[in-house]
Amino acid sequence: MADALASAVSAVPDDFVREAFVAQLARTQEMFRALRSEGTSHCSLGLHGDDSGGGKQLPLLSLFTVTWVDAVWAPRRITVGRAVANTEGQSNIDYMELGCGPVTFSETLRTPVLGSELASSPLLQLHAYLAHPDGRTLVLLTLSTTALDHRESYRAILRQIVATAGFESPLA
Repeated sequence: MADALASAVSAVPDDFVREAFVAQLARTQEMFRALRSEGTSHCSLGLHGDDSGGGKQLPLLSLFTVTWVDAVWAPRRITVGRAVANTEGQSNIDYMELGCGPVTFSETLRTPVLGSELASSPLLQLHAYLAHPDGRTLVLLTLSTTALDHRESYRAILRQIVATAGFESPLA
């Protein structure tokens, strides 16, 4: 990773822009360390054009994470139910049986605290809770975005991702 970042940094032609880029990288690394400390194993950033025909046509930004959470052993259906029941602020709760097993879906709308360094836009977090077959681990897939007008599209994206999930070793 250091080699890849060094290559990217050296490609920036302007010293001022390079310093700003390095500062942003440092903040990004802090964010990734915080995510990892909470059990996040994978993170993807999405940036796509808004093709809805709306007036603003701003790029849409999303963040997708995969987080592993220890759970008290229980049948898988109970584990995914507990995950939603034990979390405040959940809405649009749905339960499904999929190829990967039982899944609960939920949503959380978070608003930044006044005076914080965060952007003032509300953050929509769409969650999918999948119970690992071992009964002791919960996998939390979260798709986050500030594009609240595209809630239905992001719900569909998360459901498509979950439909491809499985607990088989890719090396087997």
